[in-house]
Amino acid sequence: MADILASLRSLMASQSPPLDALLVPSEDYHQSEYVSARDKRREFVSGFTGSAGLALITKNEARLWTDGRYFLQATQQLSDQWKLMRIGEDPPLDVWMSDNLQKEAATGIDPWCVSVDTAQRWERAFAKKNQKLVQTSTNLVDEIWKNRPPAEINPAVDHPLEFAGRSVAEKLKALREKLSSEKARGIIITALDEVAWLYNIRGSDVSYSPVVHAFAIVTLNSAFLYVDKRKVSSKVSSSLQANGIEVREYGAVSSDAAMLASNQLDQATGVNFGQNGVCQNDTCDNDLIWVDPASCCYALFSKLDAKKVLLQQSPLALAKALKNPVELDGLKNAHIRDGAAVVQYLVWLDKQMQEIYGASGYFLEGEVTSKKIPETMKLTEVSVSDKLEGFRASKEHFRGLSFPTISSVGPNAAIIHYSPQAKTCAELDPNSIYLFDSGAQYLDGTTDITRTVHFGKPSAHEKACYTSVLKGHIALGNARFPNGTNGYSLDILARIPLWRYGLDYRHGTGHGIGSYLNVHEGPHQISFRPQARNVPLQVSMTVTDAEVITNCIRKFLFPEPGYYEDGNFGIRLENVLVIKEADTEFNFGDKGYLSFEHITWAPYQIKLIDLSILTPEEIQWLNRYHSKCREFLAPYLDKNEMEWLKKATEPFLFISLLPITSSLGYHCSIHLLLGIWWPHDVIGTPLTLNFIAVDEGMKTSAGGNR
Repeated sequence: MADILASLRSLMASQSPPLDALLVPSEDYHQSEYVSARDKRREFVSGFTGSAGLALITKNEARLWTDGRYFLQATQQLSDQWKLMRIGEDPPLDVWMSDNLQKEAATGIDPWCVSVDTAQRWERAFAKKNQKLVQTSTNLVDEIWKNRPPAEINPAVDHPLEFAGRSVAEKLKALREKLSSEKARGIIITALDEVAWLYNIRGSDVSYSPVVHAFAIVTLNSAFLYVDKRKVSSKVSSSLQANGIEVREYGAVSSDAAMLASNQLDQATGVNFGQNGVCQNDTCDNDLIWVDPASCCYALFSKLDAKKVLLQQSPLALAKALKNPVELDGLKNAHIRDGAAVVQYLVWLDKQMQEIYGASGYFLEGEVTSKKIPETMKLTEVSVSDKLEGFRASKEHFRGLSFPTISSVGPNAAIIHYSPQAKTCAELDPNSIYLFDSGAQYLDGTTDITRTVHFGKPSAHEKACYTSVLKGHIALGNARFPNGTNGYSLDILARIPLWRYGLDYRHGTGHGIGSYLNVHEGPHQISFRPQARNVPLQVSMTVTDAEVITNCIRKFLFPEPGYYEDGNFGIRLENVLVIKEADTEFNFGDKGYLSFEHITWAPYQIKLIDLSILTPEEIQWLNRYHSKCREFLAPYLDKNEMEWLKKATEPFLFISLLPITSSLGYHCSIHLLLGIWWPHDVIGTPLTLNFIAVDEGMKTSAGGNR
């Protein structure tokens, strides 16, 4: 790592002007979250493998900014040559640079790897001390990265209408109408998922995301795809040409952006102006070029006349997020098959944990029977996640994972985006919580699910934490809200049950999800971050409902200095939801109301739930959800798997008796929680009923069992 930093600093000094600092972002030329191996420049220079982060290298320092998902991971992976800067806790990068770099300092960037809004924000911050943002002619990291992975030539493929739901012609027509309404004559599209969605193509240029490295330019009269032509078969080429799309080499986008700015691009193609009926030759007053400042790279923006640029969120972002009926059906079907794979995995893992480790298993709470385990039989975070991928791979339309599986035991579960490695990952432990966050790409949809389980005897603290997460999960999923509500307003619903115990998590609660596209999809989100205010939630959007507790440590203080940790773990539960119209009794303000529909199906572990913390409504919701799990997954499970699922989803019965006066003089209602969830190997033993008596102020006045 020291050699890398020394080489970069030598290159920085050789630039004209010499650079006082160099910024190395995580993003590629398309501002992608997940990038190809050859675009992991920030990982190469820092050693930090998380998907989000920004490296700053000065003459004497190296700092890395990342968000709360990665604090623990970055602490473990960064060498002592680097200093971690925690977003939300430490000064933002632009503020730190403005305050700490000398006057007129020059900071280098590769303008292809930085978005317009990011570059402009930095320029504003640097102007206070006449500091300069310098666009380097080449990427300095690439110059020293001797074994940089080569570019792969992966074929682009058509995404059939049976899965896409809307034709390319329909999408282009709607896009051009939007351009015309905004007085724009063209748009530069740089986000890979937007290019793929608009042209109904998919690829495999980026791990976990079925996209092609490509740009697009669309005018009122023409359309272009900029891609390595070796990736485009004659079949795909014919399909594109049939929709009026001209295929050009990937690198030609730079010169074509300049031609677009000078209004020469259409003329150069020989297109008859106005052939699409949107704009006629002499009457067109559209003169703007639409650029999304969050996704368009600064290099392409620099080719345009800034006075004639419409800097506004891409119209494709919302169009892509509003799923059509075919996409919604596909997503629902994909999640059912995916849920079956998750259940098959849990059945297998439950059996393995009992047979290999002597665990009491998924259903029973008991001490682990100590066993001497041969090395070849041990289960690791990686080996079990590979097994989960195998169950998914057996399902129809499977095309790969949607992100690296987070398979984590005990303390590793506290690392939000933990990525286990075969050589260093942990062995499974029947006495610890196990969390798996995973998803898959299917031709008809993208999935994302998280479950947390325990195969031994969970502590009361672990149960309380799990149940608090579940309560937030249910609260958000059951929300009803008026049209116009954004995700910022709903985020609090998931956190209130955690706040009661002084718990929280450092990241957003929910994100959109693609239709055989990116697992993280905007423009909407459910989050405490200001961006979540920008887009209201709308019917047919998808969004995840992910509640988390990380690094859940219980501290016991003793007279002497210090503390002991009893448990160090993380808990996460995540489903995908579809936004739909809500059937409400009233309609205040004639706004119309919305609600969520769960489309993820896999059980919550009853053993980890503290029933005394749940309300009757929450128990009823859990029963209904588990009933649907049995209904939807049954066709995909064999007899043994279905028996396991029935056992995992047996309902609870909540009985509320009429108000009575207790012997203590309290006016109260007696509530009975009947545990119909019942281990099959103890059927026939006397039934115990747990009861809680509460007064009108909801204070417990009596309790026991019968």
